[in-house]
Amino acid sequence: MTPLADLIQQTQGALVAPGVYDPFTANLAAQAGFECVYLSGASLAYTQLGRPDLGLVTMTEVADSIAAIRDRVDIALIVDADTGYGNALNVQRTVRVFERSGASAIQLEDQTFPKRCGHLSGKTLITADEMVGKIQAACDARRSDTTRIIARTDAIGVEGIEAAMERAERYLDAGADVLFIEAPQSRQQQLMITERFQQRVPLLANMVEGGRTPAGSADELADLGFKLVIFPGGLARAVIRQASAYFESLKRHGTTEPFRDRMAAFDELNESIGLPEMLATAERYAAK
Repeated sequence: MTPLADLIQQTQGALVAPGVYDPFTANLAAQAGFECVYLSGASLAYTQLGRPDLGLVTMTEVADSIAAIRDRVDIALIVDADTGYGNALNVQRTVRVFERSGASAIQLEDQTFPKRCGHLSGKTLITADEMVGKIQAACDARRSDTTRIIARTDAIGVEGIEAAMERAERYLDAGADVLFIEAPQSRQQQLMITERFQQRVPLLANMVEGGRTPAGSADELADLGFKLVIFPGGLARAVIRQASAYFESLKRHGTTEPFRDRMAAFDELNESIGLPEMLATAERYAAK
């Protein structure tokens, strides 16, 4: 597996990390050719709990998801650790557990707990001093220098763009490997961020469909100066439409036949999840 820092450096333009939420979706992303995926806390809340992104997902639930994904795919895995689930001591435990489970990068944010989606209103922040301590604690807790610590600030929507930039400066000084200044509200704000930081640290852009940040392609964001682009909730949005249509058709017709042309064939499913390879492996170890 190529370390995330190397992937970012080697990628022409911006590295794209689609949001996933389990081994099945991570494997599909890998099959599509992605070298990095993003385990979204929001998508875990949506799919594992059927709930909004309001800080309901626990550290151990995320760790279990990391381990399950890592058992299936060997590509870079960025993990949304929300607030670190507590103070600096909790952050250190989170980093140790997530890294041991298979995280390539761990993202921490400066919201209070319980947090909420970065593109929702009503967020509140911890002090910059407390967040600096959390970042330092995270850096001290990691065992491998290849594990990246991503510092996210939600200050734009609470304190304004200038305050967000000042927080980002402090988080960079504290040891963050990547900066994630959440929810810039215009191209002008995006350019303010990249002009100040792009020569010093990789910058992450978050594309939330219908969110506060202007939509942009990876190429467009790379031209602005971003090196990493995540699409955290797009897959869950796509699944809602597809799954709802499937259930509506089955309820109406009492059979899946009218929907068959929109479904994978039985052999296609088995091929996708690796059945032929597993059967071959089982045969290799079978009693003779």
